[in-house]
Amino acid sequence: MTINTIEKINLFSSKAENKIKANIILGDCLDVLKNIPDNSVDLIVTSPPYADQRKSTYGGISPDKYVEWFLPISKELLRVLSKKGTFILNIKEKVVNGERHIYVMELITAMRKQGWLWTEEFIWHKKNCFPGKWPNRFRDSWERLLQFNKQKDFNMYQDEVRVPMGDWAKVRLKNLSETDKKRDNSKVGSGFGKNVSNWLGRELAYPTNVLMMATESSNKNHSAVFPKELPIWFTKLFTKSGDTVLDPFLGSGTTSIAAFQLDRNSIGIEIQEEYYKLAIENINREIG
Repeated sequence: MTINTIEKINLFSSKAENKIKANIILGDCLDVLKNIPDNSVDLIVTSPPYADQRKSTYGGISPDKYVEWFLPISKELLRVLSKKGTFILNIKEKVVNGERHIYVMELITAMRKQGWLWTEEFIWHKKNCFPGKWPNRFRDSWERLLQFNKQKDFNMYQDEVRVPMGDWAKVRLKNLSETDKKRDNSKVGSGFGKNVSNWLGRELAYPTNVLMMATESSNKNHSAVFPKELPIWFTKLFTKSGDTVLDPFLGSGTTSIAAFQLDRNSIGIEIQEEYYKLAIENINREIG
């Protein structure tokens, strides 16, 4: 059901030193986005309905029509995103007639023509994925997190997502070779190189682009909840305190809750009134 009348509510955190705001809006994101100023959002993190998914709640979009459906939305997202901002799109292909449909690849190509830079791709490995199989394949345990930007120079705070070095360092750094003590450039001409000795004495390292996070299991009131750790991780990586995070498919409010916890402002748009009310309830519970 499409909500034609746009309703919104502003929630304020009483815990933050600065007045952090969550603007929660009921309506079709394509309509709502048109009222958001140009270059005003620092990060977009969202998981729209995948092709042919959530038919009972969001109607379902055919894989063959998905690009046509999403491009007007991504055009508005391109406009509202700041010049140094980042767009993270959580999406996944589906199987049609025994093979993977290519609508995600078609969407990437179409968005590049629209003006987006496809900068990076992260993989969300669902480490608690329930096992299973079909006659010709196994159960998926991962999803795509596509990173898009407006320009090559974008805000990125890599030190905010460093992780413990791990036990590998105890063995790997124990006996360094001569090659380990100098920059060893890649043999494939990529321009990348490493100096293993630089890691001596360090307790933290930079992560890879594979994020190992459990699926959300505590929220039973929405059919497609991603773990709060996902928007938290990307909010740390691409924004600073006081920035604004947008989720045009807010669902139960996970992205706005993550933004609140990190002292970021947020804008959440949800077309289903039931989930709009659920998001407000969840955010209010979080901010106290």
